[in-house]
Amino acid sequence: MPLLEIDKDKCLGCGNCIDVCPFGALTLEGDIVVVNEKCTGCGACLEACPVAALRLPANKPVKAENLTEYRGVWVWIEQFHGQMCDIAAEILGQGRKLADLRQTILTACVLGYNVEHITKKAISFGADRVFWVDDPSLAVYRTAPYAETLIRLARLHKPEIFLLGASSRGRDLAGSVATDLYTGLTADCTGLDIDPEKGILIQTRPAFGGNIMAMIICPDHRPQMATVRHRVFEMPPADPEHQGDVITVVPSLTEEQISTRVTDFIQELDKINLADARIIVAGGRGVGGADGFEPLQKLAQVLGGAVGSSRSAVDAGWISYAHQIGQTGRTVRPDLYIACGISGAIQHLAGMKTSRIIVAINKNADAPIFDVANYGIVGDLFQIVPALTQQFKQKMQK
Repeated sequence: MPLLEIDKDKCLGCGNCIDVCPFGALTLEGDIVVVNEKCTGCGACLEACPVAALRLPANKPVKAENLTEYRGVWVWIEQFHGQMCDIAAEILGQGRKLADLRQTILTACVLGYNVEHITKKAISFGADRVFWVDDPSLAVYRTAPYAETLIRLARLHKPEIFLLGASSRGRDLAGSVATDLYTGLTADCTGLDIDPEKGILIQTRPAFGGNIMAMIICPDHRPQMATVRHRVFEMPPADPEHQGDVITVVPSLTEEQISTRVTDFIQELDKINLADARIIVAGGRGVGGADGFEPLQKLAQVLGGAVGSSRSAVDAGWISYAHQIGQTGRTVRPDLYIACGISGAIQHLAGMKTSRIIVAINKNADAPIFDVANYGIVGDLFQIVPALTQQFKQKMQK
């Protein structure tokens, strides 16, 4: 149903609103403007109308009827080609903590085809209950069958908290589910906790380019939904002795009811996988140009690691966005992070400060990166990095 209302008695048919509508939601039929389903209620047309014939009704959001009916913490278990993604295990670990704080159960939602083994894995990472939806229509991720099934389950069982990974699939799915459930969604959270007084979910994420940390709540709607980036939370140890219930669920849509079809899937074999890298050698503005990444690449190759970068290096065109680490790039948690010529802006730190060991190399002894580094080397990276590479080569050969 279109959001915009048009007073046909006032409308002049001048077409001003049609010209400014960014979605093509307005057309002229005879002497009267009409609105179609493309209308998003953005309001761009209101000021363009010279006779105030257009209006957007003020729809006050409706609160959930009884918040006490909503119980439990849910986690969507993302899987790819039948393998559970690490991000799902990380969120299960945090979900277990939230469920314990709320004195409730942790539920894992496993959707796919031939994925029964993932139900056992989800339980080993802390799930008390698993909704298992196994069907050929779910073999490859598509928004409609995944979203419709989760929406139906959520309406039936009423979870209090629903967490998903902030992957490309997770972001797509979370938005679709939250919209139909008419609830809030906080994207790319870096922290999740429970307010001890109100018992609601506190969702923390960087805002304004990472300059502040926003704490977001959803007091009037359920479930409280959030997506979480890879490597934000540490993966919990698996407990094969942990017990849980597996509940078989029928998918909400049949293959005939799904309008989209996957014709092919092409994997980028050369894509940089920073999120899974155990060692990262990263460069910033201090490398001076594209050629400045060559010694970093040699060091990363010797160590069996990946090359990362700060946003400034990407913006300068020295290296591709696939290497970017920080609030506007990837979040990483390697065993070893070597920062070369990186000053340590808060936006970059947000993406790498949870690294287990941080080594900083910078000519500026007062660079903020040294505040988070376990080891700091003050000096010229073009002398230090080749020297480290040579030393590691010798150690590796031995």
